[in-house]
Formats: sequence, structure tokens, C-alpha cells
Amino acid sequence: MKEKLRSINLHKVPNHIAVIMDGNGRWAKGKGMQRIFGHRNALTAIRETADTASELGVKYLTMYAFSTENWSRPKLEVDALMSLLITTLKKELPEFMKKNVRVNAIGNTKILPKTAQKVLNNVIQETKNNHKITLTFALSYGAREEIVNAIKNISKKVVNNELEIEKINDKIINNHLYTFNLPDVDLMIRTSGEHRISNFLLWQMAYAEIYFTDVLWPDFRKENLYNAILDYQNRERRFGKTSEQIKTNE
Repeated sequence: MKEKLRSINLHKVPNHIAVIMDGNGRWAKGKGMQRIFGHRNALTAIRETADTASELGVKYLTMYAFSTENWSRPKLEVDALMSLLITTLKKELPEFMKKNVRVNAIGNTKILPKTAQKVLNNVIQETKNNHKITLTFALSYGAREEIVNAIKNISKKVVNNELEIEKINDKIINNHLYTFNLPDVDLMIRTSGEHRISNFLLWQMAYAEIYFTDVLWPDFRKENLYNAILDYQNRERRFGKTSEQIKTNE
């Protein structure tokens, strides 16, 4: 593992990493346990990933914790997840402060249970001045819903003569998204062997490098993040340009 760490170019780590934390249910099922057992054991992976990203100099880490589609899961599982969210945020707040982690949330968080909203907002408020890494939880999040809401809000401004149609550009749209205060994603990681982006940060991942791994999320550790970053650093990010143009500008 130390050899892998030495292989990472700390001057070229991704600025913003997004993670689809997949495989909790299958991990639990493989051990003959209920799905919530997998969700509880996923906390170690979240903690170690955040710590490792921060140590490497990653400035933004966004984790897909609960999608808009997840509301359709069995009520018992949803209730357990909300309870887990509350207890985890309360428990981790001292660590967030100690490690200089700023906590952020994106999504339709207004439909979370009142207690979850209160605890989440408190943690966001308490950590707002921390600056080593911004840890964003996507909660009740769906990218299509996010984009639709942005279009509605922009349209209202046009109707009210607050904005001219000709002035609408990438920046205007970006400023109306949940992620208005976050940079675009550089690297997206999905665990558990699935090869989908599942309605996650569709706008923000326009030029992201995507890394898939068979590792189930509860088993994801420091070495797995190293592997993803090394893979990222071995790719050529062209942003629509040619290899020759990229080399000329280096």
C-alpha cells in the first residue's frame, strides 16, 4: 500500500471526487444479514474514504447517500436509514471539527424527516468555517429533478423580467443547481460492479473520469481509493481537445 501511495502524484489528485456507494445490501445478504446491516457497516468505508481523500489533498468529496428513488424502498429500510443518518451525524460532528471537515448537503432535503433536517442543518452550520475538505452528502437527490428545478427557477426569472433569455449560459444554469458552490466532478467512483451513473450529478460529470470497481462499498478502503486515483492519473483528460493540444499547453 505504501508503494501505491508513493506512486500517486500529489500535485495531480482530483479536486472533486464523487462516489456512488453501491453494494451495501448485497454485502449484507452475502453474510445472511438484513440490508440495514450493510448500511451500518458502510460507515467505516465513508470515514476511511473521507480521511484518505483529505490526506491526499482532495478538496471536495461528494457521496451519493440517498436518492430520490430510494424513497420507494420498504418503509422499514427507509426509516432505518434516516435513523442511521441522524445518529451518524451526531456521532461524527466532533471528528468533523477535529479534522477540519466542512459538511454540505445537496438534494431535496426539505422532505427528510424533521429530526434529520435539524441534525443535518446543525452539522452544516457548525462546520461551515472548516476548510480542509468539503464532504457533501447527496440526500433525497436526483439529477433530473435538480435540472428540472433549475429550469423552472430560471424560467420564473425570465417571466418576471429578471433575466434575459440571451443571457442564459452554463454559468447561469450552474448557479441554479444544488451544487452551485461546488466545482465540476473530476473523478466518479462506483462500487459493486455496476456500470451506471444512476441519475447522479448528470450536469456536473460532463467531463468526469469514471472508475468502476467490483468491490462492495462496505469493503472499500484506503487502498481502493488509491487504485481509483492512480487509474485517474494514468488517463489523459482532453476536454474535447486533441492529445497534441494538451501536450502543447502543459
